[in-house]
Amino acid sequence: MHKTSSSSTLGPDGLDISKSFFKPIQGSTPPPLTSRNTKITVVGVGNVGMAIAQTILTQAIADEIALVDVNADKLRGEMLDLQHAAAFLPRTKISASVDYSNTVGSDLVIVTAGARQIPGESRLNLLHRNLALFKKVVPPLAEKSPEGILLVVSNPVDVLTYVAWKLSGFPSNRVIGSGTNLDSSRFRFLIADHLDLNAQDVQAYIVGEHGDSSVALWSSISVGGVPILSFLERQQIAYEKQTLEKIHKEVVDGAYEVIGLKGYTSWAIGYSVASLARAILRDQRSIHPISVLAKGFHGIDGGELFLSLPSQLGRSGVLGVTNVHLTDEEAKQLQESAKTILEVQAQLGI
Repeated sequence: MHKTSSSSTLGPDGLDISKSFFKPIQGSTPPPLTSRNTKITVVGVGNVGMAIAQTILTQAIADEIALVDVNADKLRGEMLDLQHAAAFLPRTKISASVDYSNTVGSDLVIVTAGARQIPGESRLNLLHRNLALFKKVVPPLAEKSPEGILLVVSNPVDVLTYVAWKLSGFPSNRVIGSGTNLDSSRFRFLIADHLDLNAQDVQAYIVGEHGDSSVALWSSISVGGVPILSFLERQQIAYEKQTLEKIHKEVVDGAYEVIGLKGYTSWAIGYSVASLARAILRDQRSIHPISVLAKGFHGIDGGELFLSLPSQLGRSGVLGVTNVHLTDEEAKQLQESAKTILEVQAQLGI
């Protein structure tokens, strides 16, 4: 049975360090009590949805995977294709349905359904084509799995995560967007490639909108525990701001390049979302840059919105937002990113 509360980490004066290091988001609830098998629903069996389902399946993250899509033939075909690999995979029940009958009791519902991003199209331009779809999809999912966690992957992910939160009626900690988790992976790869080292040894975050107004937190980048910019300054090693900006631009343009070359993104987002699913269902309490209710953090106070901040994930969803240090410039950029998202929400009247 999952614990309903985390054990305290006390400092020398009895201070609960965990409570000072993380801040809860508004409207949180404790994790559900459960001892049954874990179940994940994936809504949408396009390239992204199937990459996620396949990665979750091979990594044995859930005991059951339920697939949902409106295309009955493709849905059944994908289900059979996965089922036929049973002899090579961990034992997992796989079901599929064009309605929501097989999603009942899901611990995690991953929504990938939506219009595909056209080459050259910004993520925010997708919103009008996906908003109506969410109004049909989210309410029945919430009804079938009232204790579950919603993980939105469809773009524009920040605004659609906000929409899913409003439509589901779930507490804010149980509605999450995949956000900049993949952007941050691209960021870590590019830095590692630039320095000729392993990306796993790089700690670096992209925050804000999953899109053109995202913010690279250069001040907090570290390699092997050593802050990069501070190290360069101490060693009097010159670096150009243009080089940093070029790397960030490559992060922003990364998805557009892949879409332009192969028509869609799939494998990287599959691994990214699987890492979030594992953190949630196994209560790993690991930190990921994901889209969360951001009001009240880093001077963001213009209204309710979701954008990416480094957050701790566990069995109840978002356990807290990391008190990451931002420079004045980074905080200003993050606030501008928030304004970009709020302007779109205002235009839609949501």
